[in-house]
Amino acid sequence: MADVLDTLYNWLSFLPRITKSNILEIAIIAFLVYEILTWIKTTRAWTLLKGIVVIFAFALFAYVFNLSTIQWILEKTALVAATALVIIFQPELRKALEQLGSKNLLTDILSFDDGKVNLGFTEKTVNELVRATFEMAKVKTGALIVIERGVSLKEIERTGIEIGGVVSSQLLINIFEHNTPLHDGAVVIRGNRIVAATCYLPLSDNTAISKDLGTRHRAAMGISESTDSVTIVVSEETGRISVAENGVLTKINDADTLRKRLSRLEKDEQSGGRFKIWKGRQKDERKADEQSGT
Repeated sequence: MADVLDTLYNWLSFLPRITKSNILEIAIIAFLVYEILTWIKTTRAWTLLKGIVVIFAFALFAYVFNLSTIQWILEKTALVAATALVIIFQPELRKALEQLGSKNLLTDILSFDDGKVNLGFTEKTVNELVRATFEMAKVKTGALIVIERGVSLKEIERTGIEIGGVVSSQLLINIFEHNTPLHDGAVVIRGNRIVAATCYLPLSDNTAISKDLGTRHRAAMGISESTDSVTIVVSEETGRISVAENGVLTKINDADTLRKRLSRLEKDEQSGGRFKIWKGRQKDERKADEQSGT
């Protein structure tokens, strides 16, 4: 037993001593890594980051199995890839630098949530959305309603006007009424509240989208391709109702179908702490039954 302890002591003696400075450095680096991951998680960069992880996994595979040709190609394209990443992440990097230079940076870092919990969708919210959608469809009032899920829509929200009202059919119908100040653009819904109106959405560049579909439908497709949001679209020309999700546009024929689609949205619950960002999410079991092309 003594020999074992001596061996263990000798082995530990070769390890570098951890000083108070080392502990402080570890804490600072851990905090910075956490903040970077939080920033990535709440922007569209999260989707791009997953693609980068796949590329790194492929590079590791080539290294382990000594695939020399692939390694040579990766080495030659590394510099170009680094430049491409800066270009791809340019909007997110610019916004991060703007936040870094803001006066409220220290407050934002040290702030904790005030205990409020995002209750997600309730049955009342679903019913109000369904009622508003079909009321607008009857009179052919164009509408674009984006429902936030796991990926933050803060960037989209900033392009519009803050509302902060509880979801109701009357409020939605009033927002999208013709010739009103807020009718142009999209509404963003987070939980049970309409957080912003007149928001601008990225247009889809999918060439497979029917030419009969206008800008409103392309915007719905665009946001569904870059986030996990669900978007309800009401056509101003035909009164047709569609739902865009995961890059698929599905026609909705009746209120029950829309109600079932909205009821399947996961309830977005947060635990009331800044340091709890990785929340479990149920995998979406739905696959689109049809892609609307007419």
